[in-house]
Amino acid sequence: MVLLLDVLVSRFLTSLATERNCSPHTIAAYRNDLCGFAAFVRSRRGEGATVTDLDHLLIRLWLAELAVPTPAPGNRTAATPLRKSTLGRKLAAIRAFCGWLVKTGAATVNPAELIATPKKEQRLPFHLNIDQVTTLVEAPDNTEFNQRDRAILELLYSSGLRVSELTGLAIADLDLTDGMVRVMGKGSKERIVPLGSRAAAAVTAYLNERGPCPPDAPLFLNTRGNRISRQSVDSLVKRWSLRIDTFRRISPHTLRHTFATHLLEGGADLRSIQELLGHASLSTTQKYTHVGLDRLLEVYDKAHPRARRPQQDDPT
Repeated sequence: MVLLLDVLVSRFLTSLATERNCSPHTIAAYRNDLCGFAAFVRSRRGEGATVTDLDHLLIRLWLAELAVPTPAPGNRTAATPLRKSTLGRKLAAIRAFCGWLVKTGAATVNPAELIATPKKEQRLPFHLNIDQVTTLVEAPDNTEFNQRDRAILELLYSSGLRVSELTGLAIADLDLTDGMVRVMGKGSKERIVPLGSRAAAAVTAYLNERGPCPPDAPLFLNTRGNRISRQSVDSLVKRWSLRIDTFRRISPHTLRHTFATHLLEGGADLRSIQELLGHASLSTTQKYTHVGLDRLLEVYDKAHPRARRPQQDDPT
């Protein structure tokens, strides 16, 4: 029996949770991409579309419409074109789905394997300088929820956590005496990262204000006393970022990138930064971090025998 495409998408999403132990955020991203693709297939092949309707030409057509959207009837303006990185993510979801179809015997070939991944744009991620990040983390005063915000900002910058990692922390995950944090990262991979003294002091002040709590209690709470959400963390970072002169909106991920960039500029090697960030591949860390031009020129002038400028102790 040939199953409808929508049924297979639903089963694949279930397998992500039960077999691959994917996070709810990953499953939500797959659901958004695959449901959009399934809707496109139904619009071209009819409501009864099945796996036999899938081919590489149909996938290419879907990606082309996302890259160069056409205006809807009665609407003179088209939707905003998607970036190549977003198109690559959607294609990866289709590849994973089609690979699962082959693995389960629902299909004989993976049509997405014939499609090349769009080359990503080379963009340097934005990061804060030391003065800006200092102003940001020190912006909250000593009132109750401002102490919580100060602890969150300090922890994001001190340890380079992802938002999902920060919101998932329990009080028992912190060792405030030795300055360490136990983090559950992507793919349920646990790692230990350092906790700076100022971040430890900010977290201690917040917990003292909060009062006695069991060790397994969530570390950060919202105004209703529940575990804080990713959206709340994103909102508070944007709110406090108004205190600094960045000329652009920042996110919690900006603090993660700032953490990595400042370590790199301070002399840390990429392998160590990879471990601290919890990246599975060093290539991800290389794309994630960058060195400022001034730092590159400084290293070049000190290390190269024929540098751009003579050293001060050079008699020539």
